[in-house]
Amino acid sequence: MKLLRRKEGPSLDSRLAALLEAAELAEGRLPEEAVSGARTVAERAGVRRTLSIDHTVAALAGATGSGKSSLYNALAGTDLAAVGVVRPTTSAAQAALWDGEGSGPLLDWLDIPQRHPAASASDLSGLVLLDLPDHDSIQVSHRLEVDRLVELVDLLVWVVDPQKYADAALHDRYLRRLAAHRGVMLVVLNQVDRLPDSAVDRCLRDLRRLLDGDGLAGVPVLAVSARTGAGLAELRALLNDRVAERKSWSTRLAADITTAAARLGAPEEAPAGQAMDRALTAALCEAAGVPLVVEAVAKGHRHRAVVATGWPVTRWIRKLRPDPLRRLRIGTMAPVGGPVGELPAGGSSGKSAASSGQGPGAEVVGRTSVPAASAVQRARVETAIRDVGEAAAADLPGPWAAAVRQAARSRSQELTDAVDRVVATTSAGATRRPRWWRAVNVLQWLVFAAMLAGALWLGGLFGMDYLRLPQPPLPTVGVVPWPTVLLVGGALAGVLIALLSRLAAWAGGRRRARRTARALRTAVGRVGDDLVLAPVRAELDRYARFTEALTRARA
Repeated sequence: MKLLRRKEGPSLDSRLAALLEAAELAEGRLPEEAVSGARTVAERAGVRRTLSIDHTVAALAGATGSGKSSLYNALAGTDLAAVGVVRPTTSAAQAALWDGEGSGPLLDWLDIPQRHPAASASDLSGLVLLDLPDHDSIQVSHRLEVDRLVELVDLLVWVVDPQKYADAALHDRYLRRLAAHRGVMLVVLNQVDRLPDSAVDRCLRDLRRLLDGDGLAGVPVLAVSARTGAGLAELRALLNDRVAERKSWSTRLAADITTAAARLGAPEEAPAGQAMDRALTAALCEAAGVPLVVEAVAKGHRHRAVVATGWPVTRWIRKLRPDPLRRLRIGTMAPVGGPVGELPAGGSSGKSAASSGQGPGAEVVGRTSVPAASAVQRARVETAIRDVGEAAAADLPGPWAAAVRQAARSRSQELTDAVDRVVATTSAGATRRPRWWRAVNVLQWLVFAAMLAGALWLGGLFGMDYLRLPQPPLPTVGVVPWPTVLLVGGALAGVLIALLSRLAAWAGGRRRARRTARALRTAVGRVGDDLVLAPVRAELDRYARFTEALTRARA
């Protein structure tokens, strides 16, 4: 025969730790009252756990005229509390102790200076019974004292009388609010000696109905008479069982944790993040002038190719035209030694840049000359950021949804400088010269030298003929003299090489523009991820951890 083991829930320590974690994560997201309340509960629980757990603090609480003090005296076996007829006589809580050795620090924490040993039997060893002021007293200080101790004691014994057991002040202010504490609560209908037996049964049934409506189903309800002693034995036996278990203090703390966690909210599954990076990246690319930069990369590549590989006779004309990339101040900014593409902590707001050289692996400073984003482009960026926040916050509770939306906008002011910087650093690679340009340039100058040699040779021949000097033997290629071959062939070869180089540069410019476009989209996407999506993910992760901690605390 298999024995079934009862699955134990999280320990009190783990629930307290989870409550504190949830409170810390909820800081600034949820109302301060709920957050500070959770911290107060955790602090109170931490103190109570260090005090005597061999003593159970039970409090008799009730309204004026309910007979709390009479019941207190009857349980203690002596007249410890003054009993009034009309006016409330209990102005400060006092304690009756059954074997109170070691309870001093606990009573000091509760701030109960009046302490008396009980004169009744010792079957309640470990009980500390408090007689509280009336919760409906005309004295504000009395009500505040009740409210304070109701939050601290281990066991609550609510004393009601046949006339006021349905009082809304009791049910609305205390019983309904303490529904999670039904495991540490008793309700005593006192003064039943004033009623016939049939009326007592009706009162008990009606009181049971009211308690069930308050969420206190299962809370023991006893009918007693402090004057005649009816029902006192049952009440004493029930108190003895609770005291003997030595669990009321932990049950109370567990209920406090549950209530504090409930005030922080109901744990809900964190929503799955929705991919909004494409729309955001597209808007940022357009606002940063990426299409303009990509076009300038293609044109700049062709421009520099003509300067580097064009026919030496005419290439200087190309130098008179501005470099498209230099016009955008890309590839001309001053390096500061950081890796290319690495973003600064807060972006750069500089408006000028040094003209020193830039080596590979250097981070640039300053701003490009890419035209500022138009109002339409800025609106698209703002819309994309708002869409990211709205999509991420769609399934979140109100305060957390607002925090996610705020996180999406939290670093939006840094986007302009960060995107401009990443455009400059990423596009800087577009100014690198392909190796074949150098080879073609050497070839062009060799061809130009051959053309120049042919021109000088022919010039020398014309000079000798003009001076009527004898002509030296002239080598030929077929019927064409070598000087003519060098001159005409060099010119034609130089032009042909320049044309072929221009075609290669056009194709290379397109390839480089495509690569730059991909690199820019990736780099701008990283900026959007770092400054917009990362804060949103962090907030969602915070909510997920809050939900997990809240679930552990409520377990």
